[in-house]
Amino acid sequence: MKTLVLLALVGLGAQLVDGSLGMAYGVTSTTLLLAIGTNPAAASATVHLAEIGTTLASGLSHWKFGNVDWKVVAKIGLPGAVGAFAGATFLASLSTEVAAPVMSLILLTLGAYILVRFTLRGVDRRNLGKPMRKRFLGPLGLVAGFVDATGGGGWGPVGTPAILASGRMEPRKVIGSIDTSEFLVALAASLGFLFALGSQGIDFAWVGVLLAGGLIAAPIAAWLVRHIPPRMLGSLVGGVIVLTNSRTLLKSDWIAAGDGTRYAIYTVIYVLWAAAVVWSFLEYRKDRALESADAVAAEAARKAEANVVQDLPAEEQVPAGRPSAPRD
Repeated sequence: MKTLVLLALVGLGAQLVDGSLGMAYGVTSTTLLLAIGTNPAAASATVHLAEIGTTLASGLSHWKFGNVDWKVVAKIGLPGAVGAFAGATFLASLSTEVAAPVMSLILLTLGAYILVRFTLRGVDRRNLGKPMRKRFLGPLGLVAGFVDATGGGGWGPVGTPAILASGRMEPRKVIGSIDTSEFLVALAASLGFLFALGSQGIDFAWVGVLLAGGLIAAPIAAWLVRHIPPRMLGSLVGGVIVLTNSRTLLKSDWIAAGDGTRYAIYTVIYVLWAAAVVWSFLEYRKDRALESADAVAAEAARKAEANVVQDLPAEEQVPAGRPSAPRD
């Protein structure tokens, strides 16, 4: 019973983070399942079965709050489903021990870039609104889906930073679109696992409590992502990516850092991450103050112009937006 309650809380917390930042549900849930002795394939299958429900609820919530770009969902979600099915089918025979550190290094670089970019520059609006190209989203979805199924998580950590780095979408729409498209990935991965494993090693009670916790958190997370400033979201996402992949690299055979070294590095990352989020918040407040001042000035100018028009003789008054008649 204690295990089921713990899994429900993990599902709630993982979905709250995933729905707000576009990542971490699979990583968090799979980590716990592995810690209590579940084999990797069964752990990933359990999480993906729960994600069918949580991603559907999350997608509907994000759609309700206007956080979804459906064109991006289709362009990345369908290739992601193909990659997820392939990854699930071959997980039993595929070793990711070598691939994991390489992917973590790439993600760590992307995460550091996003953390610095959003902290120091905010949202880059030069490319904002430009369409996301299928030739970019297709391969990205294929790789992210494969990594997600074989690693028990990875759709968000691979897809979210790559799209954020393009600067073509607001962070909230990146997160909403990634979370919504993950439904296709979770469905395809689950079918792949059921095809390869049947129900062997899958505890459907665990699936149910993970799902229940995620369903509770989904609408809350969708609301949060709409109200958290984009600049802060970028800093939060960047910090999650840096921390998560630093832990993977430090524990890998490439580095195999001792406990003292790892904890010291984690402390530095946490301190820098907290400072980045605080700085982003202060800069956001400053930007909002400037925007408010500009809005007040524009309103004052509009009222002044209206007063001038009212002081003119009736025959010289012209409604706003209509050119005045030429004078003799």
